[in-house]
Amino acid sequence: MQDKIKKILVINGPNMNLLGSREPGIYGSDTLESINVKMKKKAGETGLDIEFFQSNHEGDIVDRIGQTDAGGIIINPAAFTHTSIAIRDSLSAFKGRIVEVHLSNIFAREEFRHRSLTAAAAEGVVCGFGAASYMLAMDVLTGS
Repeated sequence: MQDKIKKILVINGPNMNLLGSREPGIYGSDTLESINVKMKKKAGETGLDIEFFQSNHEGDIVDRIGQTDAGGIIINPAAFTHTSIAIRDSLSAFKGRIVEVHLSNIFAREEFRHRSLTAAAAEGVVCGFGAASYMLAMDVLTGS
């Protein structure tokens, strides 16, 4: 049996700061802040510590993964999903649990989005459920 996770780091990659206004037909109308508020509320109900990080810069994401003391990571690498060996390597070095998340179903989109370089470092991938994808990932990591 795995130890109970007490802290989760939620990482969002490039352009996720534009949620709500960027291609709402694909990504929905929720903003990143509104998703974070929902996650923080759910975390508070279970006594879970949750931290949020968003960056448009690959190296910043790699650094944040290497610095965390969290027991689990929920990551939406965004465009870096398909390009970043550096993020994959930093996730592979992480000793806790990882769930990759995407708002849209990446397999129903352009062919170049069908391949995730980062998913192999994760326990699983939740995609296609909009903001609920993040909540489902929390359920996986907390055993809810």
